Amino acid sequence: MSDFSGLFGLLALVVISLIPALLYLTWVRRSERYRTQGWGPLLSAFAYGALFATLTAAVVEGILVALGTAVSQQYPGPEFVFLNGNSTLGAFFLVLVIAPFVEEALKASGVAANRRRMALVADGPVFGASVGLGFGFFETFLYGLGAYLVGGLAAGIFLILVRSVSSVVLHGSSTGMFGYGYARGKFGVRGPASGSYYLLAVAMHAGFNALASLGAILAFLALPALATEAATLLALFAAIAFAFVAIEHVRSVIQSSDYPALLKGTAPFRPSPRPPPRGR
Repeated sequence: MSDFSGLFGLLALVVISLIPALLYLTWVRRSERYRTQGWGPLLSAFAYGALFATLTAAVVEGILVALGTAVSQQYPGPEFVFLNGNSTLGAFFLVLVIAPFVEEALKASGVAANRRRMALVADGPVFGASVGLGFGFFETFLYGLGAYLVGGLAAGIFLILVRSVSSVVLHGSSTGMFGYGYARGKFGVRGPASGSYYLLAVAMHAGFNALASLGAILAFLALPALATEAATLLALFAAIAFAFVAIEHVRSVIQSSDYPALLKGTAPFRPSPRPPPRGR
């Protein structure tokens, strides 16, 4: 592989990963019709999710897996086998438990970092989706890069396209819901606290990962190959549908919490007649 072709492939992966995430962000941003958030703050939140949250999550998950593996080796009983990162059960534990808790916590920190920029409840899910979509973009690029290095540019692009209609949307949706709960707490809306919405985000993330991993789970259970392949395909479509239903719900809570909706009395509380102005 020449230096030019390698650079071209790398740039192609970045662009193909980035464009869908930005299109989703535009879609979510337009859900807030009263003084929509400016692109500067949203792209800052997007970058936070893409760089800080993604890279920190990789480090934290790596440390937790290493510690779990050490514990399982020190205490080789069956009660700790799921902590072994070198085992199939350990891989499932990482995907279904460790990753959702760690990644949603780090994405949530990006929402909290934008607390002062929120003037309405509707701003919370917008910032949450921004952080989540940034995370989804960079994670998808890294997965695509891995596929590119192993199977070539076509393999990398294919994986990115699949994740762009599934995982990227899910990351934006789950953190968008946390952002909604966080903003409700900030503005004193009665109801579940931010911690409950964090657990909701974790549950959404874990449920999506369970669907995405269904083929591997069935193969581990030694089901027939034909049944496993059929279930894997159905689970992929179910995961995509789940992600888009979730992002549409995020858009609906943005619209119901936006200022015109509040004036009509359809949202859970009324702000002051003139919310603080914000730049575009």
